[in-house]
Amino acid sequence: MQRILIANRGEIAVRIIHACHDDGRTAIAVYADDDADALFVNLADEAYALHGRSMQQTYLGIDAIMRAARAAKADAVHPGYGFLSENADFAQAVIDAGMIWIGPSPDAIRALGDKVQARAIAAEVGAPMAPGTTAPVQDPTEVVAFAKEYGLPLAIKAVHGGGGRGLKVVRRLDEVREAFATATHEAELAFGNGDCFIERFLDRPRHVEVQVLGDSSGKVIAVGTRDCSLQRRNQKLIEEAPAPFLDDETTTRLEDAAVAICSQVGYVGAGTVEFLVADDGTMSFMEVNTRIQVEHPVTELVSGIDLVREQLHIAEGGSLARLRPEQRGHAIECRINAEDPARGFVPFPGVISVLRSPSGPGVRFDTGIAAGSSVPDQFDSMLAKLIVHADTRAECIRRLRHALDELRIEGVPTVVPFDKAVLNEPDFVADDGRLGIYTRWIEEVFLPRTDPESLDGGTAGMRAGSEAVTRTWIELDGRRVELGLPAQLGARPNSTQSGTLTASAGGQASDAAQSSQSDHAVVSLLAGTVVRWLVEDGASVNKDDPVVVIEAMKMETQVAASRAGVLRSQAAVGDFVEFGQQLGEVL
Repeated sequence: MQRILIANRGEIAVRIIHACHDDGRTAIAVYADDDADALFVNLADEAYALHGRSMQQTYLGIDAIMRAARAAKADAVHPGYGFLSENADFAQAVIDAGMIWIGPSPDAIRALGDKVQARAIAAEVGAPMAPGTTAPVQDPTEVVAFAKEYGLPLAIKAVHGGGGRGLKVVRRLDEVREAFATATHEAELAFGNGDCFIERFLDRPRHVEVQVLGDSSGKVIAVGTRDCSLQRRNQKLIEEAPAPFLDDETTTRLEDAAVAICSQVGYVGAGTVEFLVADDGTMSFMEVNTRIQVEHPVTELVSGIDLVREQLHIAEGGSLARLRPEQRGHAIECRINAEDPARGFVPFPGVISVLRSPSGPGVRFDTGIAAGSSVPDQFDSMLAKLIVHADTRAECIRRLRHALDELRIEGVPTVVPFDKAVLNEPDFVADDGRLGIYTRWIEEVFLPRTDPESLDGGTAGMRAGSEAVTRTWIELDGRRVELGLPAQLGARPNSTQSGTLTASAGGQASDAAQSSQSDHAVVSLLAGTVVRWLVEDGASVNKDDPVVVIEAMKMETQVAASRAGVLRSQAAVGDFVEFGQQLGEVL
């Protein structure tokens, strides 16, 4: 297994490239058009174009990736996380092509990746779990019926999902219809399958997960626990290992359940079993992620085990017999996303103008960007991960504060101000030995008592694609060669599709356009695509009623009416809109 094709992008592609190079292997990248000058493409030994911009054309395109793998004469394929990493058909296509799939078998992916079937397996081995459906739900009426029987809140979850996509929590019956539509749309967009199931949602729980490794001899081990409770829109923002303030009995119960679930399907490779843990000690199985996790570095730092290299070792038939995981100290990871916490964590594509990474003992910075990198609007908003390790949790928090002070990113807003604020919150610091964080703590506790201006993520710089030089690429013997042309040769009009607004180079609405907008205007909170109107044209709306949904960086954001009146929509479904663009009016 020498030539490894990486069917992914961004920081995880960079991470896998490093693991390949550490083992003396050849790392082969594939890339979408907007990623042609990305860091992972530059670091790879070879790079092959997927010839498209959307996820469906590129990183979700099995045929396109397999063509690239054959052209590259790849021995194996590593899927990373997200995209096709939990797609059994993709795994089978790799195997059928005579290549090694770096992950669990297609059968294991189907059994555990289907969250309904995974619940059945968990029940067989006696894992703790909350009530839920045993088949995908077909329409909102089924969700309402479940809520009337088992109560609220409940979670609508993508059967084939992960990373918070296609997951919506419903707390009132009148939220069901929109939550169901949003969950199924996000699931279809991110995973190519909109099926969702429902389960009773534990209120104020912690999100605790167990990292597992399995080899082809049938041995499965638990490498350790992580706490991932700090979430916004079901997207993890800060993670740590081991999960703090868990008693030994709870830790053992979770690890034993995780090993039993994965052993039941003959799991091979790296995977994660996720649970909810309530204040009263109640535990509930959530799902199994049949891939490497975004937050895997915290486990690596406390266990001393390189999980990505172990994936490669296991894929070659290697044994886990030599591994003896031991917990050493504490590690915390901050996801550095191109989002502005002051504006509700809306994502911002753009161009990175400045990047200064932190350094020092116990500091690790996993990144997919460099100064000059474009941040496309089609993909995830995560730019990098800052991970810090120390002997104790208190020392780790202090070290992380200093590392965040050293970190400097300009060109797009980031969540760094939020990270700094959380690290000073008593609920997180837990000096009294009790962690006050739970999965909706950000929405329910932190944000209501925090001045949004204090979380300003920074000013957006250039929009992606607006640099002075237009770049294009050609391939020679599988290697990408860059050509630079004057921007005027490839310039595009700066007006939007609807013609109602001209955007400045910074991606902000131009002064002239902003001054022409009245308080009647419905204005986009972010750059993205209009996916649906929630209110028909000509209908009456109240102030703060959600009226339109914008999708960007794989997440949906609702835009509300600024006043009461009659809605007149202007932007059409499918239109790409800029931050600050007028979408319609309320008259």
